[in-house]
Amino acid sequence: RVLTVEQMDYLLSLPDVNDLLGRRDRAMLELLYATGIRVSELVTLKIDDLNLSMGFVKCFGKGSKERIIPVGGQARQALTAYLENSYPSLARPHSGNSLFLNRHGKELTRQGFWGILKNYARRMHLDFVITPHTIRHTFATHLLEHGADLRSVQEMLGHVDISTTQIYTQVTKS
Repeated sequence: RVLTVEQMDYLLSLPDVNDLLGRRDRAMLELLYATGIRVSELVTLKIDDLNLSMGFVKCFGKGSKERIIPVGGQARQALTAYLENSYPSLARPHSGNSLFLNRHGKELTRQGFWGILKNYARRMHLDFVITPHTIRHTFATHLLEHGADLRSVQEMLGHVDISTTQIYTQVTKS
């Protein structure tokens, strides 16, 4: 299942950007949708993995393979707002270089992110469950629907085999 553009826009609008954790949540959701990274890649990102001035993120996927993924303007704005206005209040001496922190200053876990997403998804009143992987599927599907070539999407998703990425061409047709 994938979200429509309107549903994805609504999901991205749900976090309260006037709130410390809301800015973090918006930054995480925007980054997931802008890059298609896996939730495990998201929660293990370090501050040094971001280059907002050049507009990319470096992540390590399955098999510790490094990929460089472009980050669009909305995600860059959300990340900048988080880093400038929320991160300093969340960070503790034990936080290290982790990008996304929980309210206790510790690296956010996959389960922690899942819980955050579940709370926002509940507010959408959909007839299906949204998982972090739903956002990854939505990213790929929307790119292909708007003319991105399959090889570029394959590279951004970190798929070794093009046939894995071709599944999304079936989704876009339906």
